[in-house]
Amino acid sequence: MQGKIALEEHFAIQETLQDSAGFVPESYWAELSHRLLDIHETRLREMDQNGLEMMILSLNAPAVQAIPDRKKAQEIAQRANDFLAEQVAKQPDRFQAFAALPMQDPDLATRELQRCVTDLGFKGALVNGFSQIDQPDTAVYYDLKQYWDFWGECEKLDTPFYLHPRNPLPSMSQIYEGHGWLMGPTWAFGQETAVHALRLMGSGLFDKYPKLNIILGHMGEGLPYSMWRIDNRNAWVKAPPKYPAKRKIADYFRENFYLTTSGNFRTQTLIDAMLEIGADRILFSTDWPFENVDHASDWFNSASISENDREKIGRTNAQKLFKL
Repeated sequence: MQGKIALEEHFAIQETLQDSAGFVPESYWAELSHRLLDIHETRLREMDQNGLEMMILSLNAPAVQAIPDRKKAQEIAQRANDFLAEQVAKQPDRFQAFAALPMQDPDLATRELQRCVTDLGFKGALVNGFSQIDQPDTAVYYDLKQYWDFWGECEKLDTPFYLHPRNPLPSMSQIYEGHGWLMGPTWAFGQETAVHALRLMGSGLFDKYPKLNIILGHMGEGLPYSMWRIDNRNAWVKAPPKYPAKRKIADYFRENFYLTTSGNFRTQTLIDAMLEIGADRILFSTDWPFENVDHASDWFNSASISENDREKIGRTNAQKLFKL
């Protein structure tokens, strides 16, 4: 398929580059660092060779979210966003941008989102999970009430928010001790992000802001497969849910969330997501530079779905959501 639009596609600035160093063996670091720092050469060639018309770019992880100092987090976010705006301006027909945000301070995050969307023309924000605030050993999640005005601004601006994974902090990772292979994309990324997303759904956030849109990568971080059980466990027990939200979790999942194919190139998983959330709310992505563009594209081009759904997922859903 030609003309695909991808939206979990990462870059780095020098100040955040080392945050990605642990995700590949040392012998691959030179290649990964090149991919992260490059925008207009190798990346564009990969796009041209594999039928990608556009990438929406975002900062690598955990980057800003792992900077406990609020002003430093704001500084790095602004620096990354200014750099990205300059790069997009060189070829806006091929690249667009997601904002990095200093979620350590909801007011600062709101102002940076406003600046990026209103002044720089960004298409939304991508945030790398929980934020560490003031102390390194903290993990603050965005269902908390101090973030609700921020979410209101997201709805007002009509800008999607991409909730991207990060690993849990060491103090919260006892279950992984001695099993480091489970960290990162193998398992911990998805588990961490799925719980964060469920907290948002159960908080009542979408009752107050029903037009708010959240994006999850990697075909939904395992949530489509579990959605029935989340809402129907012990169904013979007649008791109200223990969360503040007014509706079933699946209702918010289907109405307020979009999923991407980033880093999860399996047709069975795609079909499950389509059955759960609908083809209108799934978007093609690759997860470059951590995954190969050709692996994503070759799989998607031949996946056993209808051509109408392929066109939606590969291109037109993104055009509608981001007003491209």
